[in-house]
Amino acid sequence: MPQETQTQVVENAPQMQSAFNGKHRARRRWLTAVVVFLTVAGILVSGILRRVRARTAVSSETAAMAVPVVNVVSPQRTAPSHELVLPGNMEPYMTAPIYSRTNGYLKKWYVDIGARVKKGQLLAEIDTPEVDQQLQQSRSNLATAEANRKLAEITNTRYQGLLKTNAVSQQDADNAAGTFNANQTTVQAMQANVKQLETLQSFEKIYAPFEGIVTVRNVDVGDLINSGSAPGTKTDLFHLAQPGKLRVYIYVPEEYSQAATPGLTAELTLAEFPGLRFPGKLVRTANAINLATRTLQAEVDVDNPTGKLLSGSYAEVHLKLAGLASTHLLPVDTLLFRSEGLQVAVVKDGKVVLTKVAPGHDFGNQIEIVSGLKGDESVIQNPPDSILSGEEVQVAKTAPTSGAGGRQ
Repeated sequence: MPQETQTQVVENAPQMQSAFNGKHRARRRWLTAVVVFLTVAGILVSGILRRVRARTAVSSETAAMAVPVVNVVSPQRTAPSHELVLPGNMEPYMTAPIYSRTNGYLKKWYVDIGARVKKGQLLAEIDTPEVDQQLQQSRSNLATAEANRKLAEITNTRYQGLLKTNAVSQQDADNAAGTFNANQTTVQAMQANVKQLETLQSFEKIYAPFEGIVTVRNVDVGDLINSGSAPGTKTDLFHLAQPGKLRVYIYVPEEYSQAATPGLTAELTLAEFPGLRFPGKLVRTANAINLATRTLQAEVDVDNPTGKLLSGSYAEVHLKLAGLASTHLLPVDTLLFRSEGLQVAVVKDGKVVLTKVAPGHDFGNQIEIVSGLKGDESVIQNPPDSILSGEEVQVAKTAPTSGAGGRQ
């Protein structure tokens, strides 16, 4: 290389080094700016993304909370049964309160509660001094009327004989005959009055109208007795019941009314006789549905020759009915009482469907549903009164069971 060229290169070396250093510094500033920009952009993007995620989470949570969470239960299907159990009260086949037919004071009573009496047995005696005095006066009046009638009869007979000989006028004979007829009628009226008072006097003795048991005694010696036909307060002396056969009145729900026909066999169970069943028979029905209760009144007769069963007892009557279909059981807190009728809220595809149902027996915490359900529904428990069809709901993960019990 020529000397001049070397000299020129050496002279230009600082300038070249300076230009190189300037370019390097510019590149570093540019890289620093890019890094700072990316850092700031990353921070901004990270914050924005965090806010977007938070807002999305809040929106999702709000939307989820807006859908109510409900507990559901499934209807329990009961097995088909041929036995219908209904409550009933035992009543005596014959029962009557015993009243007095005359006024007075109780003189003596002969039977107390629980006593078995025969038909015509003396139960009590009543002292009736007023009736006794009236009867005595009426008998005296009758004796006077009979004496007057006898005198009028003699006079009439005499005048009729004298009239044949024209010894008396026709007018006198007619007057004598009229007097006799009037006295005859007076005697008949007095006799009727005496018989009436004698009948009232016979009511001083109270007799049993039929064989049975005395269940109530309301009076004691010295009590004032008012006639049962008199106005005002009436005093029933005794209550008499015939327990040899008992009537049990039951009320059959309308849906079973066609199956409850006279002649069906029945069995009675009582709490005081655990494990025992007493046979009975459905003898008659009212043949009409009660509009208030929608039930059919029926009578079951039960023989009770030994008096083991007490009248007034509570019993469960087991009726043997044919053709009873299976039903469903639901907790009572699933029911909705609306103007449209009894309904339940069913969850279907995440939405509420209000379904009308027909109730059967009420078992306390459960109720029988005889129609309206198939058995595979998810029924909302404790539904709010404001619930509507089509409303979105969310089923809780753990749903309570409907529990055991009810008719099997």
